[in-house]
Amino acid sequence: MRLFGAILLAGLIAAGWLWWEQRTFRPDESVWPDQGALVGARDGPVRMDTLAGLGAKFVYLEASDGARRQDRALAENLAAAREAGLQVGMVHTFDPCIAADGQSANFVTVVPRDAELLPPAILLDRTAEDCPARVTRAAIQSELLTLVNQIEAHAGKPAILAPSEDFEDEYAIASRIDRNLWLTRNRVEPVYGGRPWIMWTANTALETEAAPGPLRWVVVRP
Repeated sequence: MRLFGAILLAGLIAAGWLWWEQRTFRPDESVWPDQGALVGARDGPVRMDTLAGLGAKFVYLEASDGARRQDRALAENLAAAREAGLQVGMVHTFDPCIAADGQSANFVTVVPRDAELLPPAILLDRTAEDCPARVTRAAIQSELLTLVNQIEAHAGKPAILAPSEDFEDEYAIASRIDRNLWLTRNRVEPVYGGRPWIMWTANTALETEAAPGPLRWVVVRP
């Protein structure tokens, strides 16, 4: 019983350490000097000046999602980020169930043409598994390429593709569309893209004073 209790206690201590480490982990700034956050409507009000004080150099804002959804706080967040001295980029979340034209129209109506914005990013974290009608793999790859071209025409800059590991496993986008990659894996550098990435979401649940809930913390490859 004593041995069992010791093992249980050790397990609880290890789990507690991992819980704390996950919520506080940020890559070493001496190695990764360009750090920032991905911010969207789900994060609630975010204090951009506090983010800057924590060492953030940039923020990416989730601007549009699919063909209809937009972040109503986008203009306010953009102004606050610039006031805090942060560089800003815009993100569109790809909906595999919807054609590219409606999605790009949604993006361009909410994102201004602005040369000072960072390259746009396309978040790829949903597969077609839950689409009401069957969507083939080839159709998703084709619509995504169309969306990339349309968003780039508006932004005037090459887009960054941000596939989740599940999305990449399903559609192999990294090998099919030659754009910079933004990958996600907590604490450990991701390799699922099959080639070098430019951005890494290193912690999807960083606790900070800047927001009421956890934030997604991002670094740029030096």
